[in-house]
Amino acid sequence: MNTLQLNLGERSYPIHIGSNLIGQAELYKKHLKGQLTAVVTNETVAPLYAQSVIQALESLGQKVKLIVLPDGEEFKTWEVLQKIFDGLLESSADRKATLVALGGGVIGDMTGFAAACYMRGIRFIQVPTTLLSQVDSSVGGKTGINHPLGKNMIGAFYQPQAVIADLNTLKTLPAEELAAGLAEVIKHGAIADSNFLDWIEKNQTALNACDPTAMEFAVKRSCEIKSQVVAQDEKEGGIRAILNFGHTFGHAIEAGMGYGEWLHGQAVGCGMVMAADLSVRLGLLKQDEALRLKKIIEALHLPTVPPQLGVARYMELMSVDKKAEGGEVRYILLDGLGRSKIQAVEDRYVIETLQAMNVG
Repeated sequence: MNTLQLNLGERSYPIHIGSNLIGQAELYKKHLKGQLTAVVTNETVAPLYAQSVIQALESLGQKVKLIVLPDGEEFKTWEVLQKIFDGLLESSADRKATLVALGGGVIGDMTGFAAACYMRGIRFIQVPTTLLSQVDSSVGGKTGINHPLGKNMIGAFYQPQAVIADLNTLKTLPAEELAAGLAEVIKHGAIADSNFLDWIEKNQTALNACDPTAMEFAVKRSCEIKSQVVAQDEKEGGIRAILNFGHTFGHAIEAGMGYGEWLHGQAVGCGMVMAADLSVRLGLLKQDEALRLKKIIEALHLPTVPPQLGVARYMELMSVDKKAEGGEVRYILLDGLGRSKIQAVEDRYVIETLQAMNVG
């Protein structure tokens, strides 16, 4: 087991990465305060892993409430969030209760947001079961739900007590879910570590095959990069925004298509190609570097052709993105592979990228 530490003063916490971790009671023990733990999961994950977590918690003397939500990005809503509150209230959960988020990014985001809100804040533990959630969404304390007008626009920065990333759960992932997670792995190399990007390029076959050794390194290095960035800027007042490379375009794809039509990682993969094209137009990235990134994204089975929503629709959707400030959308751009920067961009350059991508 590898254990990293995300250093945020009194809100610091461990990130455990390894195999057969999900049922290890000792990993949960010191993060529990009261006698009740609610395990929040979805219909897909519950039959696979819920019993292991419940048994581990019950061995510690916990009373366990299981809350099972529908599976999918389209259920990341106020209405479904209420089911978590319903379960907590039905169980007479107090401020010492703990939530366990057992699932992918949707479950992690919603459970964390519920933890931030219930009685104005209770503990929660992240147990991510998808590659995307292990390398990205479970780390850093971003929680929230979607709104029809924008993705993740309603939420809170609220850190977990711990992250328990069991690599064995990746064996049950469908191929497109695995690819979606690899988009965030690529992102970390593209924005901050060209050597890691080189490694991804050389290990494409192993990553596509979900090779355990390759996956362990990919998860560990991604968590290291994200932890270093979040430790500098917990609430995204500055440098943390680089973690959104590809997300401004990607969120527009998700919202424009309807949540759930494209997986988040698929949209980010395509969004990175679009952001790289924009970086080239601004003279920051070389054309051959953008092409190399596109080939890596394609090799890991991610889409690189955006849906035809129309230029005007893309511009409208990106204008309400979280990275907009004072009416200007700040784009995360590549200043060479492995280096990134944040800047406002004139609409004409963005429109040129959209037109070049044939978005309709």
